[in-house]
Amino acid sequence: MIDLDKSYPTDFVLFGARGDLSMRKLLPSLFQLHRNDLLNAETRIIGVARDCKSVEAFRDEVSATLNRYVKPADLKGSACADFLQRVEFVELEFTEDAGYQALAELIDHEQRVMVNYLATPPAFFGEICQRLDAAGAISDTSRIILEKPIGHDLETSIVINDTVCKYFDESRIYRIDHYLGKETVQNLIALRFANNLFGSQWNQNHIDHVQITVAETVGIEGRWSYYDKVGQMRDMVQNHLLQLLCMVAMDPPSQLTADGIRDEKLKVLRALRPIAAEDVFKRAVRGQYTAGAIQGQGCPGYTEEEGSKGKSNTETFVALRLNIDNWRWAGTPFYLRTGKRMPTKMSEIVVVYRNQPHYIFDPKQKSMVTNKLIIRLQPDEGIRLQVVTKEQSLDKRMALQSRGLHLNFSEGEEDRRTPDAYERLILEALRGNQSLFVRRDEVEASWQWCDGLIKAWYDSGDEVRPYSAGSWGPIGSIALIERDGRSWHEG
Repeated sequence: MIDLDKSYPTDFVLFGARGDLSMRKLLPSLFQLHRNDLLNAETRIIGVARDCKSVEAFRDEVSATLNRYVKPADLKGSACADFLQRVEFVELEFTEDAGYQALAELIDHEQRVMVNYLATPPAFFGEICQRLDAAGAISDTSRIILEKPIGHDLETSIVINDTVCKYFDESRIYRIDHYLGKETVQNLIALRFANNLFGSQWNQNHIDHVQITVAETVGIEGRWSYYDKVGQMRDMVQNHLLQLLCMVAMDPPSQLTADGIRDEKLKVLRALRPIAAEDVFKRAVRGQYTAGAIQGQGCPGYTEEEGSKGKSNTETFVALRLNIDNWRWAGTPFYLRTGKRMPTKMSEIVVVYRNQPHYIFDPKQKSMVTNKLIIRLQPDEGIRLQVVTKEQSLDKRMALQSRGLHLNFSEGEEDRRTPDAYERLILEALRGNQSLFVRRDEVEASWQWCDGLIKAWYDSGDEVRPYSAGSWGPIGSIALIERDGRSWHEG
Protein backbone atom coordinates (compact mmCIF):
# COMPACT_ATOMS: atom_id res chain seq x y z
CA MET A 1 0.00 0.00 0.00
CA ILE A 2 1.35 3.42 -0.94
CA ASP A 3 1.94 5.79 1.93
CA LEU A 4 0.65 9.08 0.63
CA ASP A 5 2.24 12.35 1.62
CA LYS A 6 2.66 15.74 0.02
CA SER A 7 5.15 14.35 -2.49
CA TYR A 8 2.69 11.86 -4.01
CA PRO A 9 0.13 13.07 -6.58
CA THR A 10 -3.54 12.30 -5.95
CA ASP A 11 -6.82 12.32 -7.84
CA PHE A 12 -9.21 13.55 -5.13
CA VAL A 13 -12.70 12.68 -6.41
CA LEU A 14 -15.45 14.54 -4.58
CA PHE A 15 -18.92 13.01 -4.98
CA GLY A 16 -21.68 15.48 -4.11
CA ALA A 17 -19.34 18.32 -5.03
CA ARG A 18 -22.14 20.89 -5.32
CA GLY A 19 -23.76 20.01 -2.00
CA ASP A 20 -23.74 22.10 1.17
CA LEU A 21 -20.99 20.12 2.91
CA SER A 22 -18.67 20.31 -0.08
CA MET A 23 -19.21 24.00 -0.67
CA ARG A 24 -19.16 25.08 2.98
CA LYS A 25 -16.42 22.81 4.35
CA LEU A 26 -14.62 20.46 1.96
CA LEU A 27 -13.63 22.76 -0.90
CA PRO A 28 -12.47 25.55 1.46
CA SER A 29 -10.45 22.93 3.39
CA LEU A 30 -8.83 21.68 0.18
CA PHE A 31 -8.01 25.27 -0.71
CA GLN A 32 -6.30 25.81 2.65
CA LEU A 33 -4.20 22.66 2.13
CA HIS A 34 -3.23 24.04 -1.27
CA ARG A 35 -2.46 27.49 0.14
CA ASN A 36 -0.23 25.98 2.83
CA ASP A 37 1.67 23.93 0.25
CA LEU A 38 0.41 20.59 1.60
CA LEU A 39 -0.82 19.23 -1.73
CA ASN A 40 1.45 17.83 -4.38
CA ALA A 41 1.76 20.05 -7.43
CA GLU A 42 0.21 17.30 -9.57
CA THR A 43 -2.77 16.60 -7.30
CA ARG A 44 -6.14 17.16 -8.95
CA ILE A 45 -9.56 17.79 -7.41
CA ILE A 46 -12.34 16.22 -9.46
CA GLY A 47 -15.83 17.38 -8.60
CA VAL A 48 -18.61 14.90 -9.32
CA ALA A 49 -22.23 16.07 -9.36
CA ARG A 50 -25.19 16.57 -11.65
CA ASP A 51 -26.64 19.63 -13.41
CA CYS A 52 -23.36 21.42 -14.11
CA LYS A 53 -22.44 21.42 -17.77
CA SER A 54 -18.75 22.33 -17.83
CA VAL A 55 -15.51 22.52 -15.88
CA GLU A 56 -15.58 26.31 -16.24
CA ALA A 57 -19.05 26.55 -14.70
CA PHE A 58 -17.99 24.38 -11.75
CA ARG A 59 -14.82 26.43 -11.25
CA ASP A 60 -16.99 29.54 -11.09
CA GLU A 61 -19.05 27.91 -8.32
CA VAL A 62 -15.90 26.94 -6.43
CA SER A 63 -14.54 30.48 -6.75
CA ALA A 64 -17.80 31.87 -5.37
CA THR A 65 -17.79 29.49 -2.40
CA LEU A 66 -14.18 30.36 -1.57
CA ASN A 67 -15.05 34.05 -1.59
CA ARG A 68 -17.92 33.30 0.75
CA TYR A 69 -16.25 30.97 3.27
CA VAL A 70 -12.55 31.87 3.17
CA LYS A 71 -11.11 35.03 4.72
CA PRO A 72 -10.17 37.64 2.11
CA ALA A 73 -6.59 37.75 3.40
CA ASP A 74 -6.19 34.06 2.52
CA LEU A 75 -7.32 34.67 -1.05
CA LYS A 76 -4.67 37.29 -1.82
CA GLY A 77 -2.23 36.79 -4.66
CA SER A 78 -2.52 33.87 -7.02
CA ALA A 79 -3.60 31.26 -4.46
CA CYS A 80 -7.22 31.09 -5.64
CA ALA A 81 -6.40 31.08 -9.35
CA ASP A 82 -3.74 28.40 -8.85
CA PHE A 83 -6.15 26.27 -6.84
CA LEU A 84 -8.85 26.50 -9.50
CA GLN A 85 -6.39 25.11 -12.04
CA ARG A 86 -6.39 21.88 -10.01
CA VAL A 87 -10.16 21.59 -10.30
CA GLU A 88 -11.83 19.27 -12.82
CA PHE A 89 -15.48 18.25 -13.12
CA VAL A 90 -17.49 15.25 -14.27
CA GLU A 91 -21.25 15.48 -14.62
CA LEU A 92 -22.68 12.29 -13.19
CA GLU A 93 -25.95 10.83 -11.93
CA PHE A 94 -25.15 8.49 -9.04
CA THR A 95 -27.58 5.87 -10.41
CA GLU A 96 -26.52 5.95 -14.08
CA ASP A 97 -23.46 4.33 -15.69
CA ALA A 98 -22.57 6.96 -18.29
CA GLY A 99 -20.84 9.45 -16.00
CA TYR A 100 -18.78 6.75 -14.29
CA GLN A 101 -17.20 5.81 -17.60
CA ALA A 102 -16.23 9.44 -18.20
CA LEU A 103 -14.73 9.55 -14.71
CA ALA A 104 -12.77 6.34 -15.34
CA GLU A 105 -11.27 7.85 -18.47
CA LEU A 106 -10.12 10.91 -16.51
CA ILE A 107 -8.45 8.94 -13.68
CA ASP A 108 -4.78 8.05 -14.07
CA HIS A 109 -3.95 5.20 -11.68
CA GLU A 110 -0.34 4.95 -12.87
CA GLN A 111 0.43 8.57 -12.03
CA ARG A 112 -1.91 9.26 -9.10
CA VAL A 113 -3.65 7.54 -6.22
CA MET A 114 -7.44 7.86 -6.39
CA VAL A 115 -9.11 9.08 -3.18
CA ASN A 116 -12.93 9.11 -3.35
CA TYR A 117 -14.84 11.32 -0.90
CA LEU A 118 -18.54 10.42 -0.70
CA ALA A 119 -20.26 13.57 0.55
CA THR A 120 -23.58 11.93 -0.26
CA PRO A 121 -26.44 10.27 1.63
CA PRO A 122 -25.40 6.78 2.82
CA ALA A 123 -28.10 5.25 0.61
CA PHE A 124 -25.80 5.94 -2.37
CA PHE A 125 -22.60 4.47 -0.87
CA GLY A 126 -23.09 0.97 -2.20
CA GLU A 127 -24.33 2.01 -5.62
CA ILE A 128 -21.44 4.44 -6.14
CA CYS A 129 -18.91 1.74 -5.24
CA GLN A 130 -20.55 -0.82 -7.50
CA ARG A 131 -20.69 1.52 -10.50
CA LEU A 132 -17.11 2.73 -9.95
CA ASP A 133 -15.97 -0.89 -10.03
CA ALA A 134 -18.07 -1.75 -13.09
CA ALA A 135 -16.55 1.19 -14.97
CA GLY A 136 -13.02 0.07 -14.07
CA ALA A 137 -12.48 3.35 -12.24
CA ILE A 138 -10.87 1.94 -9.09
CA SER A 139 -7.65 0.04 -8.47
CA ASP A 140 -6.19 -1.85 -5.50
CA THR A 141 -4.65 1.41 -4.22
CA SER A 142 -7.84 3.50 -4.45
CA ARG A 143 -9.32 4.80 -1.21
CA ILE A 144 -12.75 5.88 -0.08
CA ILE A 145 -13.86 8.39 2.55
CA LEU A 146 -17.37 7.97 3.97
CA GLU A 147 -19.39 10.64 5.74
CA LYS A 148 -21.58 9.72 8.69
CA PRO A 149 -24.08 8.35 9.41
CA ILE A 150 -23.04 4.80 8.56
CA GLY A 151 -26.55 3.40 8.67
CA HIS A 152 -29.68 3.98 10.73
CA ASP A 153 -29.03 1.12 13.16
CA LEU A 154 -26.75 -1.90 13.52
CA GLU A 155 -28.50 -3.89 10.79
CA THR A 156 -28.31 -1.15 8.16
CA SER A 157 -24.72 -0.26 9.10
CA ILE A 158 -23.71 -3.89 8.48
CA VAL A 159 -25.37 -3.79 5.06
CA ILE A 160 -23.52 -0.56 4.12
CA ASN A 161 -20.19 -1.83 5.41
CA ASP A 162 -20.59 -5.20 3.70
CA THR A 163 -21.34 -3.49 0.38
CA VAL A 164 -18.43 -1.04 0.53
CA CYS A 165 -16.05 -3.80 1.65
CA LYS A 166 -16.77 -5.73 -1.54
CA TYR A 167 -14.83 -3.06 -3.42
CA PHE A 168 -12.48 -1.53 -0.85
CA ASP A 169 -10.41 -3.34 1.75
CA GLU A 170 -10.89 -2.10 5.34
CA SER A 171 -7.38 -0.60 5.21
CA ARG A 172 -8.58 1.68 2.39
CA ILE A 173 -11.85 2.84 4.01
CA TYR A 174 -11.87 6.13 5.95
CA ARG A 175 -15.04 6.75 7.97
CA ILE A 176 -15.20 10.38 9.05
CA ASP A 177 -16.29 11.76 12.39
CA HIS A 178 -15.21 15.38 12.07
CA TYR A 179 -14.95 15.81 15.86
CA LEU A 180 -11.86 13.58 15.77
CA GLY A 181 -10.13 16.16 13.58
CA LYS A 182 -10.52 19.00 16.07
CA GLU A 183 -7.28 20.32 17.53
CA THR A 184 -8.46 19.98 21.12
CA VAL A 185 -9.54 16.36 20.67
CA GLN A 186 -6.10 15.59 19.27
CA ASN A 187 -4.58 17.37 22.24
CA LEU A 188 -6.37 14.91 24.52
CA ILE A 189 -3.84 12.29 23.47
CA ALA A 190 -0.89 14.56 24.25
CA LEU A 191 -2.48 15.83 27.47
CA ARG A 192 -3.19 12.35 28.82
CA PHE A 193 -0.26 10.32 27.61
CA ALA A 194 2.59 12.87 27.55
CA ASN A 195 1.90 14.38 31.00
CA ASN A 196 2.34 12.21 34.07
CA LEU A 197 0.54 14.94 36.03
CA PHE A 198 -2.71 13.84 34.36
CA GLY A 199 -1.90 10.32 33.20
CA SER A 200 -1.13 9.01 36.68
CA GLN A 201 -4.48 10.27 38.01
CA TRP A 202 -6.71 9.42 35.04
CA ASN A 203 -8.83 6.78 36.77
CA GLN A 204 -11.65 6.13 39.22
CA ASN A 205 -9.36 6.66 42.23
CA HIS A 206 -8.89 10.34 41.42
CA ILE A 207 -11.75 11.36 39.10
CA ASP A 208 -15.22 11.78 40.56
CA HIS A 209 -17.09 12.02 37.26
CA VAL A 210 -16.85 13.27 33.68
CA GLN A 211 -19.27 15.49 31.76
CA ILE A 212 -19.46 15.81 27.98
CA THR A 213 -21.70 18.49 26.49
CA VAL A 214 -22.34 19.24 22.81
CA ALA A 215 -24.88 22.05 22.54
CA GLU A 216 -26.24 23.69 19.40
CA THR A 217 -28.25 26.90 19.13
CA VAL A 218 -29.68 25.95 15.74
CA GLY A 219 -32.79 23.90 15.21
CA ILE A 220 -33.20 21.38 12.42
CA GLU A 221 -32.42 23.92 9.65
CA GLY A 222 -35.14 22.91 7.20
CA ARG A 223 -34.41 19.16 7.52
CA TRP A 224 -37.59 18.19 9.41
CA SER A 225 -38.53 15.21 7.25
CA TYR A 226 -34.99 13.78 7.55
CA TYR A 227 -34.39 14.63 11.18
CA ASP A 228 -37.74 13.28 12.39
CA LYS A 229 -36.64 9.80 11.28
CA VAL A 230 -33.26 10.14 13.01
CA GLY A 231 -33.37 12.22 16.18
CA GLN A 232 -30.53 13.43 18.37
CA MET A 233 -29.61 9.95 19.55
CA ARG A 234 -28.69 8.72 16.09
CA ASP A 235 -27.54 12.11 14.78
CA MET A 236 -25.14 13.05 17.58
CA VAL A 237 -24.77 10.45 20.35
CA GLN A 238 -24.04 7.39 18.22
CA ASN A 239 -21.05 9.04 16.60
CA HIS A 240 -19.79 12.33 18.02
CA LEU A 241 -20.45 11.92 21.73
CA LEU A 242 -19.46 8.27 21.95
CA GLN A 243 -16.25 9.02 20.07
CA LEU A 244 -15.44 11.82 22.54
CA LEU A 245 -16.22 9.43 25.38
CA CYS A 246 -13.78 6.90 23.92
CA MET A 247 -11.01 9.49 23.59
CA VAL A 248 -11.45 10.46 27.25
CA ALA A 249 -11.83 6.97 28.66
CA MET A 250 -9.54 4.75 26.58
CA ASP A 251 -6.40 3.17 27.99
CA PRO A 252 -3.05 4.26 26.54
CA PRO A 253 -2.21 2.31 23.38
CA SER A 254 1.09 0.45 23.33
CA GLN A 255 1.98 2.38 20.18
CA LEU A 256 0.59 5.55 18.63
CA THR A 257 -0.71 3.80 15.53
CA ALA A 258 -4.12 3.80 13.89
CA ASP A 259 -5.05 0.32 15.09
CA GLY A 260 -3.42 0.91 18.48
CA ILE A 261 -5.73 3.87 19.12
CA ARG A 262 -8.82 2.23 17.61
CA ASP A 263 -8.31 -1.00 19.54
CA GLU A 264 -8.45 0.95 22.80
CA LYS A 265 -11.54 2.91 21.75
CA LEU A 266 -13.29 -0.34 20.87
CA LYS A 267 -12.60 -1.70 24.37
CA VAL A 268 -14.43 1.30 25.85
CA LEU A 269 -17.47 0.78 23.63
CA ARG A 270 -17.61 -2.88 24.56
CA ALA A 271 -17.36 -2.02 28.27
CA LEU A 272 -20.30 0.44 28.17
CA ARG A 273 -23.01 -0.83 30.47
CA PRO A 274 -26.29 -1.28 28.53
CA ILE A 275 -29.33 0.74 29.60
CA ALA A 276 -32.29 -1.63 30.01
CA ALA A 277 -35.97 -0.65 29.97
CA GLU A 278 -36.22 -0.88 33.79
CA ASP A 279 -33.33 1.62 34.16
CA VAL A 280 -34.10 3.99 31.33
CA PHE A 281 -35.97 6.59 33.41
CA LYS A 282 -33.04 6.91 35.85
CA ARG A 283 -30.20 6.88 33.32
CA ALA A 284 -31.54 8.55 30.17
CA VAL A 285 -33.63 11.62 29.39
CA ARG A 286 -34.92 12.64 26.00
CA GLY A 287 -36.48 15.99 25.22
CA GLN A 288 -37.99 18.06 22.42
CA TYR A 289 -37.78 21.85 22.19
CA THR A 290 -40.84 24.06 22.26
CA ALA A 291 -41.06 27.71 21.28
CA GLY A 292 -38.70 30.03 23.11
CA ALA A 293 -35.95 32.58 22.57
CA ILE A 294 -32.18 32.46 22.10
CA GLN A 295 -30.15 35.63 22.55
CA GLY A 296 -33.31 37.71 22.27
CA GLN A 297 -34.51 36.06 19.07
CA GLY A 298 -37.74 34.10 19.07
CA CYS A 299 -37.57 30.45 17.98
CA PRO A 300 -40.40 28.13 16.91
CA GLY A 301 -40.94 24.78 18.57
CA TYR A 302 -39.83 21.58 16.86
CA THR A 303 -43.34 20.73 15.66
CA GLU A 304 -43.74 24.30 14.37
CA GLU A 305 -40.63 24.19 12.18
CA GLU A 306 -40.84 24.36 8.39
CA GLY A 307 -41.87 21.00 6.96
CA SER A 308 -43.32 19.73 10.23
CA LYS A 309 -45.96 17.03 10.05
CA GLY A 310 -47.30 17.86 13.51
CA LYS A 311 -47.04 15.76 16.67
CA SER A 312 -43.79 13.83 16.98
CA ASN A 313 -41.99 11.74 19.61
CA THR A 314 -38.54 12.40 18.08
CA GLU A 315 -35.96 13.69 20.53
CA THR A 316 -33.97 16.88 19.92
CA PHE A 317 -32.17 16.53 23.28
CA VAL A 318 -30.55 13.59 25.04
CA ALA A 319 -28.93 13.36 28.49
CA LEU A 320 -27.33 10.12 29.68
CA ARG A 321 -25.68 8.70 32.77
CA LEU A 322 -23.20 6.10 31.55
CA ASN A 323 -20.97 3.57 33.29
CA ILE A 324 -17.87 1.91 31.87
CA ASP A 325 -17.45 -1.48 33.44
CA ASN A 326 -13.68 -1.89 33.56
CA TRP A 327 -10.89 -1.52 36.11
CA ARG A 328 -10.05 2.09 35.21
CA TRP A 329 -13.55 3.54 35.47
CA ALA A 330 -15.55 1.29 37.81
CA GLY A 331 -17.85 3.51 39.87
CA THR A 332 -17.09 6.72 37.93
CA PRO A 333 -20.14 7.96 36.01
CA PHE A 334 -19.97 9.75 32.66
CA TYR A 335 -22.73 12.30 32.05
CA LEU A 336 -23.46 13.13 28.41
CA ARG A 337 -25.88 15.70 27.03
CA THR A 338 -26.54 17.10 23.61
CA GLY A 339 -29.37 19.14 22.19
CA LYS A 340 -30.64 21.63 19.68
CA ARG A 341 -31.89 25.13 20.50
CA MET A 342 -29.58 25.40 23.52
CA PRO A 343 -28.64 28.83 24.98
CA THR A 344 -25.18 28.78 23.38
CA LYS A 345 -23.17 26.76 20.91
CA MET A 346 -20.65 24.82 22.93
CA SER A 347 -18.73 21.54 22.96
CA GLU A 348 -16.73 20.71 26.05
CA ILE A 349 -15.44 17.92 28.24
CA VAL A 350 -15.30 18.51 32.00
CA VAL A 351 -13.23 16.16 34.16
CA VAL A 352 -14.20 16.64 37.82
CA TYR A 353 -11.64 15.39 40.34
CA ARG A 354 -12.39 13.88 43.72
CA ASN A 355 -11.99 16.15 46.75
CA GLN A 356 -9.38 15.57 49.43
CA PRO A 357 -10.47 12.86 51.88
CA HIS A 358 -10.18 15.24 54.86
CA TYR A 359 -11.21 18.91 54.69
CA ILE A 360 -9.44 21.40 57.02
CA PHE A 361 -10.58 24.80 55.76
CA ASP A 362 -13.61 27.00 56.50
CA PRO A 363 -16.73 24.79 56.07
CA LYS A 364 -18.48 27.65 54.27
CA GLN A 365 -15.93 27.39 51.45
CA LYS A 366 -16.09 23.64 50.95
CA SER A 367 -18.07 23.92 47.70
CA MET A 368 -15.23 25.72 45.91
CA VAL A 369 -12.42 23.21 46.47
CA THR A 370 -13.25 20.89 43.55
CA ASN A 371 -10.62 20.71 40.82
CA LYS A 372 -11.89 20.59 37.23
CA LEU A 373 -10.13 20.08 33.94
CA ILE A 374 -12.23 21.79 31.27
CA ILE A 375 -11.46 20.90 27.67
CA ARG A 376 -13.28 23.24 25.28
CA LEU A 377 -13.72 22.12 21.67
CA GLN A 378 -15.81 25.05 20.50
CA PRO A 379 -16.32 27.91 20.11
CA ASP A 380 -12.92 28.85 21.60
CA GLU A 381 -10.63 25.81 21.62
CA GLY A 382 -8.55 25.49 24.75
CA ILE A 383 -7.95 23.84 28.11
CA ARG A 384 -8.56 25.27 31.59
CA LEU A 385 -7.58 23.70 34.91
CA GLN A 386 -9.57 24.94 37.89
CA VAL A 387 -7.36 25.02 41.01
CA VAL A 388 -7.86 26.39 44.52
CA THR A 389 -5.53 29.05 45.91
CA LYS A 390 -5.46 31.45 48.85
CA GLU A 391 -6.72 34.96 48.34
CA GLN A 392 -3.97 37.57 48.62
CA SER A 393 -5.18 39.34 51.74
CA LEU A 394 -4.03 40.17 55.29
CA ASP A 395 -7.44 40.31 56.93
CA LYS A 396 -9.10 37.19 55.43
CA ARG A 397 -6.50 34.75 56.74
CA MET A 398 -6.90 31.45 54.82
CA ALA A 399 -9.66 32.58 52.47
CA LEU A 400 -9.85 30.32 49.41
CA GLN A 401 -10.58 31.16 45.81
CA SER A 402 -11.04 29.08 42.66
CA ARG A 403 -8.78 30.16 39.83
CA GLY A 404 -8.31 28.92 36.30
CA LEU A 405 -5.03 28.07 34.60
CA HIS A 406 -5.73 28.69 30.92
CA LEU A 407 -4.27 27.27 27.74
CA ASN A 408 -6.00 29.08 24.89
CA PHE A 409 -4.83 27.73 21.54
CA SER A 410 -5.38 31.04 19.74
CA GLU A 411 -4.40 33.52 22.44
CA GLY A 412 -1.30 35.51 21.56
CA GLU A 413 -1.33 34.08 18.04
CA GLU A 414 -3.81 36.37 16.33
CA ASP A 415 -2.12 35.85 12.97
CA ARG A 416 -2.14 32.08 13.26
CA ARG A 417 -5.20 30.36 11.86
CA THR A 418 -6.57 27.25 13.59
CA PRO A 419 -7.06 24.62 10.88
CA ASP A 420 -10.59 23.33 10.37
CA ALA A 421 -11.15 19.71 11.40
CA TYR A 422 -11.83 18.73 7.79
CA GLU A 423 -8.43 20.05 6.70
CA ARG A 424 -6.70 17.67 9.10
CA LEU A 425 -8.93 14.73 8.16
CA ILE A 426 -8.51 15.18 4.41
CA LEU A 427 -4.76 15.57 4.78
CA GLU A 428 -4.45 12.43 6.91
CA ALA A 429 -6.55 10.47 4.39
CA LEU A 430 -4.21 11.63 1.63
CA ARG A 431 -1.26 10.49 3.73
CA GLY A 432 -2.84 7.12 4.35
CA ASN A 433 -3.12 7.58 8.12
CA GLN A 434 -6.30 6.07 9.57
CA SER A 435 -5.71 7.17 13.19
CA LEU A 436 -8.41 9.85 13.05
CA PHE A 437 -10.98 7.66 11.33
CA VAL A 438 -13.49 5.16 12.71
CA ARG A 439 -13.01 1.46 12.11
CA ARG A 440 -15.91 -0.80 11.16
CA ASP A 441 -16.02 -2.66 14.47
CA GLU A 442 -16.22 0.69 16.31
CA VAL A 443 -19.23 1.75 14.23
CA GLU A 444 -21.01 -1.53 14.86
CA ALA A 445 -20.22 -1.62 18.61
CA SER A 446 -21.57 1.91 18.90
CA TRP A 447 -24.76 1.04 17.02
CA GLN A 448 -25.26 -2.09 19.11
CA TRP A 449 -25.20 -0.06 22.33
CA CYS A 450 -27.40 2.72 20.91
CA ASP A 451 -29.93 0.26 19.47
CA GLY A 452 -30.30 -1.19 22.97
CA LEU A 453 -31.14 2.21 24.44
CA ILE A 454 -33.55 3.10 21.63
CA LYS A 455 -35.31 -0.23 22.17
CA ALA A 456 -35.47 0.46 25.93
CA TRP A 457 -37.18 3.79 25.24
CA TYR A 458 -39.63 2.07 22.94
CA ASP A 459 -40.34 -0.85 25.29
CA SER A 460 -40.86 1.46 28.27
CA GLY A 461 -43.18 3.79 26.35
CA ASP A 462 -40.92 6.75 27.12
CA GLU A 463 -42.13 10.08 25.75
CA VAL A 464 -40.02 13.14 24.96
CA ARG A 465 -40.03 15.84 27.65
CA PRO A 466 -40.63 19.43 26.50
CA TYR A 467 -38.03 22.15 27.03
CA SER A 468 -38.10 25.76 25.94
CA ALA A 469 -35.76 26.83 23.16
CA GLY A 470 -32.94 28.74 24.84
CA SER A 471 -32.89 26.51 27.95
CA TRP A 472 -30.52 23.68 28.90
CA GLY A 473 -33.04 20.94 28.28
CA PRO A 474 -35.91 19.37 30.22
CA ILE A 475 -35.99 19.37 34.01
CA GLY A 476 -35.35 15.64 34.00
CA SER A 477 -31.82 16.23 32.69
CA ILE A 478 -31.03 18.27 35.79
CA ALA A 479 -32.48 15.58 38.05
CA LEU A 480 -30.42 12.98 36.19
CA ILE A 481 -27.19 14.38 37.63
CA GLU A 482 -28.45 16.04 40.82
CA ARG A 483 -29.85 12.81 42.24
CA ASP A 484 -26.17 11.77 42.44
CA GLY A 485 -25.31 14.94 44.39
CA ARG A 486 -23.65 16.57 41.36
CA SER A 487 -24.55 19.35 38.92
CA TRP A 488 -23.90 20.26 35.31
CA HIS A 489 -20.94 22.54 34.71
CA GLU A 490 -22.07 25.85 33.23
CA GLY A 491 -19.76 28.62 32.13
